[in-house]
Amino acid sequence: MYSIGEVAKILNLSISTIRYYDKEGLLLDLERDNSGIRVFNDKNIEALRLIECLKKSGLQIKDIKEFMYWCSLGISTISKRKEMFFNQKENILNKIKELEKALNMIEYKCWYYTEAENDGNELRVKNITIKDMPKKIQELYKNIHD
Repeated sequence: MYSIGEVAKILNLSISTIRYYDKEGLLLDLERDNSGIRVFNDKNIEALRLIECLKKSGLQIKDIKEFMYWCSLGISTISKRKEMFFNQKENILNKIKELEKALNMIEYKCWYYTEAENDGNELRVKNITIKDMPKKIQELYKNIHD
């Protein structure tokens, strides 16, 4: 059994975040001691890890709450839960593609401004053709403009 402070340290979460999740009904089987203080077990910690994962994947609290409720219903909701995870996987893969494109632009601009700084102006690099760029930079440029 763990205190809320111990759980916060284990998961690198704030105590207020954990309390918020409890208040929102995301921790369905969280126990309290005789004084009403939250007492966490390993299952609660895993639930919090999952909640954080779902949040980071873009799921709203209301949707996470629904998912946690589905979990409490058992096997009858397994298809809904599976579908939700496949949808979130697709969402994450799309975000990764967007971030990769952004990273390509950032890397290209790092090269661009390094070249301009080395030249003392932007004239050459501003007018450079794609075929005169280094191969790696050509690939970045093409990825940016696809």
